[in-house]
Amino acid sequence: MSPKPGNESATLPPLAGRSGRWYSLRLEYDSSRTRSPWWTPILSVVLALLLCAVFIAANGMSPLVVYEKMFRGAFGTSYGFTETMVKAIPLLLCGLGIAVAYRISVWNIGAEGQLTVGAMAATAVTIYFPDLSSFWSIALMLVFGTAAGALWGLMTAVPRTHFGVNELITSLMLNYVALLALDYVVFGPWKDPKGFNFPGSPMFTAAQSLPVLGSTRLHIGLIFGLVAVLIYYLMIRFTRWGYELRLIGANPTAARYAGIHIKKHIIIVMLISGGLAGIAGMAEVSGVTHKLMQGISPGYGYTAIIVAWLAKLNPLGLIVTSILFGGLIVGGYSVQTIGLPSSISEMLQGAILFFLIAGDMIHRFRIRRSA
Repeated sequence: MSPKPGNESATLPPLAGRSGRWYSLRLEYDSSRTRSPWWTPILSVVLALLLCAVFIAANGMSPLVVYEKMFRGAFGTSYGFTETMVKAIPLLLCGLGIAVAYRISVWNIGAEGQLTVGAMAATAVTIYFPDLSSFWSIALMLVFGTAAGALWGLMTAVPRTHFGVNELITSLMLNYVALLALDYVVFGPWKDPKGFNFPGSPMFTAAQSLPVLGSTRLHIGLIFGLVAVLIYYLMIRFTRWGYELRLIGANPTAARYAGIHIKKHIIIVMLISGGLAGIAGMAEVSGVTHKLMQGISPGYGYTAIIVAWLAKLNPLGLIVTSILFGGLIVGGYSVQTIGLPSSISEMLQGAILFFLIAGDMIHRFRIRRSA
């Protein structure tokens, strides 16, 4: 039997059966199998831990001691847990935005740039409207941050829908444009004259800062993320728009024949995706750093890609994976006390992504016995 259109096959060495007969095997690639099993992310995390354990052991350290140190640092104390949640907030917002775009197979890898311009727009409110009340400051920063991120996302969507430009290229390139723009403002017009020549804007006032929980750094940006996840769930599950997104993601050709305007949906999801990353940027400057500066994001936009993929676009999964990766970042800091670099968390993130991609690819292959 010849493979179906779009599928490829390769003949494997023959095997002997119990009756002594020889069977030939065929390895088939099935492009229609796009969803890997639910346990793939769990297995990817386990394999990543095992792989990194080899490298840790090769450096003369006990993997169990290192992993215990990371876990205790991230979740073992109230301080560590709140720091984990602080890191999880931008990951959740950016991951959610990426998941919305992935729903219709739009590969937005520009969350880093969208977060950056969101942070810049929120900071602009503090510079050009410094005397607003707390309510109006926070509200305007939220609106400006969201709008800037959405506009940055639109700059990826329009070339894709009108000129067929691959969104991977435009969204990635726009990340660098945003980072250069950030450098320009913090070294130039927005540089704090009282900042001892360090690049960065003036510190925000209390009215321009998000409220925090007690004496911790955990701010109400967490509520932004949880509300956004709830809205995402309701929209995807119970609205016509969500149904159309799911149909486009499952079969774009069928969606087109059903009269669904795919270009319009691409523009809408990129506006939403960029807007959510923009909120993450606003929350970072207003809730954590309280100023705009270089390196406002340690790569949240890129890490959020793994967060969304590991969660398989599931709303509850996004919350879990964002906390997991927030814990990895904080745990990475804690192992510095035993002589390991914090980049061990990046090694784990990379290994998880590697096994996740490998799992999705392997799932598309099937071994069949020829007649």
